[in-house]
Amino acid sequence: MHCPFCDHGDTQVIDTRASDDGDTIRRRRRCPNCDKRFTTYERIELTMPAVVKKNGSRAEFDRRKLRASLQLALRKRPVGLEQVDAATHRIEDKLLGLGLREVPSERIGELVMRELKRLDKIAYVRFASVYRSFEDVDEFTDAIQEVKPRRGR
Repeated sequence: MHCPFCDHGDTQVIDTRASDDGDTIRRRRRCPNCDKRFTTYERIELTMPAVVKKNGSRAEFDRRKLRASLQLALRKRPVGLEQVDAATHRIEDKLLGLGLREVPSERIGELVMRELKRLDKIAYVRFASVYRSFEDVDEFTDAIQEVKPRRGR
């Protein structure tokens, strides 16, 4: 680590402490060249994959867009914001877990549909109708059959 005062290329760590939440490490450092002290912070940096759209263009992953899509499908449905936030977090975790630098928008759409299926069947059918561009009633019927409980024989 370079000294911010004299730009010396090697500094010594005097003290290391983890933050209360455990997400950050604070290090006190001393420069052997100018004898000044300073603090650095070390934290995990996770980068979400870029989104590859159907037309081939790329965009940064936007958590707000993901959350807005879920909320739009769940509009006027009995699902709390905590559940929406949890679903958003699960989707982000899955995307990070893929370890990819880019992910097709279709993959994100499928993850959204999986979460909506768990949260609210009506919201699932709403989202599916737009996402899959339903053209006729039969496609609605197929989506409803996907979420309809099976009767035991």
